[in-house]
Amino acid sequence: MNTPASYFDDQYAGATDPWHLGERWYDRRKYDLTVAALPRPRYPRAFEPGCSVGVLSELLAGRCEELLSTDRVASAVDATARRTSGLEHVTVRRMTVPDQWPEGSFDLIVLSELLYYFDTETRARLVRRSVESLSDGGHLVTAHWNHPVAEHTCTGREIADRLDSLTGLSHLARYDDPDFTLTVHEHRPGCPVLSPARAEGLA
Repeated sequence: MNTPASYFDDQYAGATDPWHLGERWYDRRKYDLTVAALPRPRYPRAFEPGCSVGVLSELLAGRCEELLSTDRVASAVDATARRTSGLEHVTVRRMTVPDQWPEGSFDLIVLSELLYYFDTETRARLVRRSVESLSDGGHLVTAHWNHPVAEHTCTGREIADRLDSLTGLSHLARYDDPDFTLTVHEHRPGCPVLSPARAEGLA
């Protein structure tokens, strides 16, 4: 089953930042590693569903010309909007993925601490919509917790293994530690994947 909407509503009802994303070193380190793993210095258009209170959004904004951050919970959207209020190229919306999805294509889609809240079928649909929305050469980045949680339907490692098996995505990078797994995949149908060195003609 998908994690019910009431779970998230209850979490945010009791705290502005229920997972303390803006306070913990674990999260700051994870977000810094996520941004450092981006293969390009800049992205024209990026999408971050499940943005929570916008800590990662603020970091991604420094690498994007245009960033759309969304969440299903109104108070999370408000928190992200406040955090990014001085960044005119960041748009924050309330949106429930994958049933709701933005128009157009993206050069970067970041799914952070999101996919394991969905059942297998819905998770596959969300990933499929992400791949379909990526421009040629665009990147899909994921980061997910590896420890067991009652509300999670799988772990970060299981998500990473599944992404590696999908057609339409080419594996570029993966980072595993006991706490979370980070992956970078490139959407380049029929062409070899371009590492940062290859993209600059160094390899």
